[in-house]
Amino acid sequence: MTQKQLDESTAYLKSKGFESPEIGIVLGTGLGRLVQQLENPIEAHYNHIPFFPLATVEFHTGKLLYGTFEGKKTVVMQGRFHLYEGYDLMDVTYPIRVMHQLGIKKLFISNAAGAINLTYKKGDIMLIEDHINLQGGSPLAFKNVAAFGDRFTDMAAPYDPKMRERLRAIAQKENITLHEGVYASVVGPQLETRAEYRMLKILGADAVGMSTVPEVIVANHLRLPVIAVSVLTDECDPDNLQAVNIEEIIAIADKTEPKMVKLFRELIKQI
Repeated sequence: MTQKQLDESTAYLKSKGFESPEIGIVLGTGLGRLVQQLENPIEAHYNHIPFFPLATVEFHTGKLLYGTFEGKKTVVMQGRFHLYEGYDLMDVTYPIRVMHQLGIKKLFISNAAGAINLTYKKGDIMLIEDHINLQGGSPLAFKNVAAFGDRFTDMAAPYDPKMRERLRAIAQKENITLHEGVYASVVGPQLETRAEYRMLKILGADAVGMSTVPEVIVANHLRLPVIAVSVLTDECDPDNLQAVNIEEIIAIADKTEPKMVKLFRELIKQI
């Protein structure tokens, strides 16, 4: 990755009308309907943006959208990138750097995840308070990283405390169940074994997924305030483990999405 590449990507998007967004949003698996609420949307497909990777997952649509959401200029990633698609961590996080260079001041991330904490149920939402990086690498582990920010990025509080506090208050006011917990990020794409679920519980994870953590690390590298929520789409009980049903996971994410959109909408109103 070079500054010249970032400049070319940004220049292309500005030429399409992506001007001075305040908010960036990354939508996870099954969580694509928020874009329907963007006013005056502009689309840029990933395969047209210079140096962007391509989304290869069938339920990730692969485009960047720009429009107004609750009165604020917003850029939305509809479809993200994962290590399991064969990309490296710099590819996975490249769009975060581009959104930051476009001008975003806050980043909201969503994902679909499995509940390790069995007091959490399918269809619940978890506000991520901390994470465990089990992806075997870092998006900051490249030679010229210091040209883009501090090499030794502090991760004492990776998720913005003020936005988390506001989201808790919004959830209470709107009567939306909002858990808080630790998200473990693994490589995938295979799901976990019973032994791996037991290990994740011992490590202190409340939920597990295959994304988000690299994006959050880069947001912190850029000193970009970030929050993330997980829509819990399955219960990872190693003693009663059922075969994975991707269609059911997508359906649960789709059903729960309006609650997540409500949380994001109300928070964006306040910032």
